[in-house]
Amino acid sequence: MTPEIVIQIGQQALYNLTILLLVLLVPALITGVLISMFQAATQINEMTLSFIPKLLITLLVLVVGGPWMLSLITEYTLKLFENIPSLIG
Repeated sequence: MTPEIVIQIGQQALYNLTILLLVLLVPALITGVLISMFQAATQINEMTLSFIPKLLITLLVLVVGGPWMLSLITEYTLKLFENIPSLIG
């Protein structure tokens, strides 16, 4: 196994991780910004007002996008397992 192959495997793993994290974090970020704007406009400073909607949006994204996320991880893992003979030899 050459260093180039190791770097390529690591890059693909980081790419998949970045995609998965963006799918989870971007909706929570947008929800947080909208709730913060609402809090600034109404001068309501309550922590649960921003925490609960972000939690619910994250759970909704997991329910809706979970199968796609699982298939992405499974495809990457299967590809790694299938390439083991060529990586070793």
